Amino acid sequence: MKKVTPFLMFEGRAEEAMTFYCEAVPDSSVLDVTRYGPGEDGPEGTLKLARVSIGGLDVMVFNSPVHHAFTFTPSASLYVDCSSEQELNRIVETMAMDGAFLMPPDNYGFSRRFAWLNDRFGVSWQVNLS
Repeated sequence: MKKVTPFLMFEGRAEEAMTFYCEAVPDSSVLDVTRYGPGEDGPEGTLKLARVSIGGLDVMVFNSPVHHAFTFTPSASLYVDCSSEQELNRIVETMAMDGAFLMPPDNYGFSRRFAWLNDRFGVSWQVNLS
């Protein structure tokens, strides 16, 4: 085995999500992108598969041309440890736009500042002040 990598599958919004995550989380960048070509299942020129680094974590992002009867669930989430309250607030505010909180930012005892939310794409994020 070489490596285990989180894999996020979207239906038509993968490029939007990838760009959003790279802007929202510090130290994030697009590493490589493959686009649908002529005669492939997805619309030509749209993102097919990408590899991004989100805060240093390599994540695969896939744009499925096929509709599926499932989406993301909060039982699998991306956990972000922040180095300052300002950083946490900025990430949470950005991720919460058109999303929904599972646990709004607060002191929950196990952390002095923590939030859990689903972003506008349905991906679940736990954001913690370490």
